This record gives sequence, structure tokens and C-alpha cells, in this order.
Amino acid sequence: MTYAAPLRDIRFILHEMIGLPPSREEGDLTPELVDAILDEAARFAADVLAPLNQPGDKQGARWQGGAVTAPDGFRAAYRASPTAVLAFGDNEGAIGHLVGDANRGLEYMFVMMNLARFGVGLEGVALSERALQAAVSYATDRVQGTEIGVRGGQRVPIIRHPDVRRMLMSMKAQTEAMRALAYFVAAEMDQARRGGDTSAQAIVDLLIPVLKGWCTENAVEIASTGVQVHGGMGFIEETGAAQHLRDARITPIYEGTTGIQANDLIGRKIARDGGRAAGVAIAAMRGVVEALHGEELAALRAQLTDAVAALERCVRWVVETYAADPRAAAAGAVPLLKLFGITAGGWQMGRAAIVAQRKLASGDNADRAFYQAKLGTARFYADHILPQAQALAPTVTQGAAGVLALDEAQFAA
Repeated sequence: MTYAAPLRDIRFILHEMIGLPPSREEGDLTPELVDAILDEAARFAADVLAPLNQPGDKQGARWQGGAVTAPDGFRAAYRASPTAVLAFGDNEGAIGHLVGDANRGLEYMFVMMNLARFGVGLEGVALSERALQAAVSYATDRVQGTEIGVRGGQRVPIIRHPDVRRMLMSMKAQTEAMRALAYFVAAEMDQARRGGDTSAQAIVDLLIPVLKGWCTENAVEIASTGVQVHGGMGFIEETGAAQHLRDARITPIYEGTTGIQANDLIGRKIARDGGRAAGVAIAAMRGVVEALHGEELAALRAQLTDAVAALERCVRWVVETYAADPRAAAAGAVPLLKLFGITAGGWQMGRAAIVAQRKLASGDNADRAFYQAKLGTARFYADHILPQAQALAPTVTQGAAGVLALDEAQFAA
């Protein structure tokens, strides 16, 4: 299958949801320039990178004759990659130089780690998009069975079957929510770096472990669903579906496992500041809830209301529990990260739905199908994804007893 960068959704988030401001450092950065860069990046991804993806996976890197042989097409990329082997202590030792201010090394390291973890989270979004496009393409072409409820009907593409549509909608809605959350965090990073906005930096620090952990765990689930849509063909390498799942599986491990991200979330990002940054995020989520009007957004408003309330309860529980019983808090850390991600994704889907509703009400028919689809994916997210947040809350606050019930020997009993 061919790959096409999701330019319309990218532009929707950047221009209509976030509203890219002019850069304070580069006065000539305009929406038109941003679009031109996106167009060129999309062409490069489709024409250069995507064709290398499958053969690169098939050939792999090989050790031959004392050197690494890269897959076809990858050698130039490796030459351009800023990687090296560093040997310290040769040639009469090494001299260290202070970089930055003394005693601030850990602080600096976390700047680098935040960027790396953000990048891996975005990798989860990208792999989800690849898996989604492959699944939609296959489901559109694969003809099997008659349409449910049509007696004596003709055989139809499997995208017409409700359960296949459920799987595709799950992939699409979560991928769009993940992308919107990632771009929101990126915008806050820019605001913190360029404007010195400490409140924006606090939101970035809070959401980085959520973004990294939730998007990568979702990528595994979404890629797995993509294999399911393909059926047995998902195990045939030519489809590429299995490669997406293999590629996605490493992402919850890169740059700190999901458990590490979750412990960072409950310890450094929630308990340490008494839940203040989380409280700011929750208040912003409630602001979106209040802006969801009309019958078409009623389900999203109801489910997001409940999800935000569940998140608030769990944050309060962590603040109250962490100091006295950190093991209990850690036992529910990953479920809390997932609950936070689901709710934050619903927050962004709510923002997208508000924009789409306003555009449709204004009579903007140029992109009517796109905005209607936005309302449809938001409704699916409300009905199928957001209810999971409430279900996770008791696992966070009451699940430690079961997690810690056995001693080490009993695991083998």
C-alpha cells in the first residue's frame, strides 16, 4: 500500500485547534510557510521514506567482513545521523568540561529526556497512522460476505461490516486524539521555551510521561487491531501489517518503560507539587466540557465530565497516599497513566468537535465531509474510549491489595 501523510488533520490541529502564533524568533514564519514545509515533508515521507520501510525491515542490518552492511537505501541516512562511538581514557586520559552551570546537570538531562520521550510518543502516533491507513486500504478492497441485514445481497467489502467499522473507528479516533494531544504538548513546549512561561512548562512536564506512555501503549493496540482487520493476511509480510506491530512493540520500552513513565507521573509530576499542575490541566478540561453544546455533542459532554471527575479523584488519592504508602500508589501508577491519557485525549477530541461544530454551523461547505467526520470520531471516542476512564479509577485507588498480595515464592506456586 502507499502512504500519504495526514496533512488535513495536521493542518486542522495546527491552524484551527491550536492556532499557530508567529514565532518570536523568526518573524517570517507564516501559516503559508508552515504549510509549504508540511507539503514538502509529506512528499519526502511518501516518496522516499515509505518505500524504504518494508525492504529495510526485510533486509535488516548485517555484520559482514568486520563492518555493518545497511539495508538498501539506508546508507546515506546513517552517514547523516549524528551518532558516534566515544572512547574515554585513551591517549593519556580525558579532560572534562563543565557544560552549563554547576550542580544543574540533572535538570539539564531532563530537558533532553523530555524531548526524547516526546519524540518516542510521537513515534507511537506515526506508527498508529501507518497501521490505520493499511487497515482502511485492505478493508476497502477485501470483499467477503454480504452486508448484515440485506437478504440475498451481493458480497461487499469488509469495511461495510459493523465490527470491522468498529475496529477502524477505534484506530482512527485514538490516533486523532493522540496526534492532537502531541501537538498540544509541542505548542506548550514552544510557549515555555520562547515566552518563559512557567505554567506552560509545568503542563509540559506533567503531560510528557502521559504522552509517551499512552501513545506508545496505544500504538501496540492499534497496530494489533490492524493485523486483526487483515485477518490471516495480517501475518503475510507483503501486507506490512505485522511489521507495524513489531515496530510499535519497542516504543513502550524506548526512553523509559511505561512503568517508569507512570512512576514519574505519580511521583515527580503529581505528588511532589501536591497535584497543582494536574489541577490546572483538569480545570482546562472542564472548560472544554462547558463549551460542548448541542445534542450532537451531548454524549461527549457526559462522558468527558465523568472521565475528568475520575481523573480528579485519582489525582487527589495519589497526593494523599504517596508519602505514606508509595508502594500502593506505584501499584496503580500505570492504570492512572492510562486513565490520564484517555481523558486528555477526550479533552482534545472535545476541542476538535467544538471547532468542527462551529465550522459546520457557519455554512463552510468546502470541507464539510471532514468536519462531519470529526464529529463522528468524537462521538465514537465518547461512546467507546472515554468510559474506560471510569472503569480504571477503582484499579488506581483500590488495586494495590491484589498487586501486592503474593510473596516472591508464591508466583511459582
